[in-house]
Amino acid sequence: MAYASYIIDTSKKSKYTMFVKEITVMNFENCFPLWNDLNTTQKKIISDNLITQYVKKGTIIHNGNLDCTGLLLVKSGQLRTYILSDEGREITLYRLFDMDMCLLSASCIMRSIQFEVTIEAEKDTDLWIIPAEIYKGIMKESAPVANYTNELMATRFSDVMWLIEQIMWKSLDKRVASFLLEETSIEGTNELKITHETIANHLGSHREVITRMLRYFQGEGLVKLSRGKITILDPKRLETLQRS
Repeated sequence: MAYASYIIDTSKKSKYTMFVKEITVMNFENCFPLWNDLNTTQKKIISDNLITQYVKKGTIIHNGNLDCTGLLLVKSGQLRTYILSDEGREITLYRLFDMDMCLLSASCIMRSIQFEVTIEAEKDTDLWIIPAEIYKGIMKESAPVANYTNELMATRFSDVMWLIEQIMWKSLDKRVASFLLEETSIEGTNELKITHETIANHLGSHREVITRMLRYFQGEGLVKLSRGKITILDPKRLETLQRS
């Protein structure tokens, strides 16, 4: 019988639902680094309230500190966390990949810390969400969870501080070179399907400025530009440039 035409019998529906939930939780258990540090009650609370979500590329998952989404754990896909200026310019703070966790989407659990960040799906993404109030309650009664939360927040602050250093002390050509090399590593190819506008958004610059820089790179034989695509021709020289 084809799966598309398979109809679950009403008498078996509850058992089927429980089976699907058990599979979801089992996968979450393997990915959530604190699972074994939780007691039975805490595990049940998370299991009963865990949200699974599939989002398409371009979806805004979290938008500003008034949007307390919860703790995000990426099952598969790619997310981008960025801030937006009053003039509408964007700059990427960090990105999230498979098995990465994001706490800034639940910053409301820490009264003294608020972040006006936006989180967007850069690729089609499967993720789990622990609601903010659920995570906050467990964090209050579990020292391992509280310690891990502090470590995770410290890591994100380090990411932001590194970004500030790059903006303040590195010239734009080095930052563009670094970004292009990072993209080739993420995508696994030297042919990047990316626009100048997208690069500008990641780096907090203007599209016109990025276009001029990329044309300079092309003139130097580092890249080849075409509509909606950048081909890396000389990654070794880009590496030398970013380190200089």
